[in-house]
Amino acid sequence: MTSSPPSESKRRRKDDQIEDIPNESSHPQKYPLVVFAHGAGANSSSEWMKRWKDMMGKALLAVDVVTFDYPYLSGGKKGAPPKAEKLVDYHLGIVKEAAAKYPGHPLILAGKSMGSRVSCMVAAKGDINISAVICLGYPLKGSNASKREETLLQLPVPAIFVQGSKDALCSLDKLTAVCSKMETVSEVHVVEGGDHSFKIGKKHLNLIGSTQEAAEEEAVKSITKFVRKVLGEL
Repeated sequence: MTSSPPSESKRRRKDDQIEDIPNESSHPQKYPLVVFAHGAGANSSSEWMKRWKDMMGKALLAVDVVTFDYPYLSGGKKGAPPKAEKLVDYHLGIVKEAAAKYPGHPLILAGKSMGSRVSCMVAAKGDINISAVICLGYPLKGSNASKREETLLQLPVPAIFVQGSKDALCSLDKLTAVCSKMETVSEVHVVEGGDHSFKIGKKHLNLIGSTQEAAEEEAVKSITKFVRKVLGEL
């Protein structure tokens, strides 16, 4: 399990003034704790995971963003992913361990692809109080598509979905239809031209006059607005 806990209190210069950077104990309890799960094919040390961990942590003012590796990819292993259901207990253990370090902070689960599925399953168990789930590329398509849909319908907490418009693993029309049937609050942010990992082709970027970074920043803004709303800050 890898976390980014705040360092000891430091001082920094801003506009010729010195201001304190609070240490862990002084973080207001409204700052969320995020537990971020990787996808099926790459572990938590991938560049994609590290970039999104950093972006979400800064945008959400997270007290910590905890990442970890599922057992089949831990310690340098390169095994095939098991069924998502078999990862739930391990994932839940990581979540409980992280939450115990930061009592009182809102708990947010986030996941890339398969990690978002397992995050939703963990939230559905109801064993721990979770404020929201962030799904980055939820894989609605698959051999067990009905189960993947049912997972969302059983979700008891608010969820935001960030999906590429060209994601081969999730039809936007299908996802929108499923969200309309969910009993909890849900939102969908579409990365126009993005694939399953939100990568946008150069031709599309030139056509819309934008950049990959700008598209990802907009997605993070939507995530931040949604989380703040769920936590009652908007």
